[in-house]
Amino acid sequence: MSAEIEARIKELGITLPQAAAPAANYVPFVISGSHLYISGQLPMENGKVAITGHLGDGVDVATGQRAAELCAINILAQAKAALGGDLSRIRRIVKLNGFIASTTTFIEQHLVMNGASNLIAKVLGDSGIHARAAVGMAALPFNAAVEIDAVIEIA
Repeated sequence: MSAEIEARIKELGITLPQAAAPAANYVPFVISGSHLYISGQLPMENGKVAITGHLGDGVDVATGQRAAELCAINILAQAKAALGGDLSRIRRIVKLNGFIASTTTFIEQHLVMNGASNLIAKVLGDSGIHARAAVGMAALPFNAAVEIDAVIEIA
């Protein structure tokens, strides 16, 4: 199964980065029982926040979706690190919580989150179908446009 997941990742043209180190006083993930909790991941690419700003003020939905995709890629990178490189231990993505930096008049946070949801489902198939939240925020760390955390059931 791990080979299948890795093949899908490659097929999608994705290279999982090295899991990012925490930027403050927290850990990037916690395993408790059969659940893996991934701390909020930013749209990091090549070691820096790739998409900044606010949806509805200079950042459009398509760019926000790309930011959400990058967050999802970083969630997978953290999961891979947490699971000793074996993504086949993922039984199910239980929930993604999306935080979208947006203006008070922007109301398409759910569409932005589709970037992450679609990518996770493509990589993990049925195990990637999840519950989620998509919440507008006044600001996020490092002026990131999107931040996403995850709850994952593992074997």
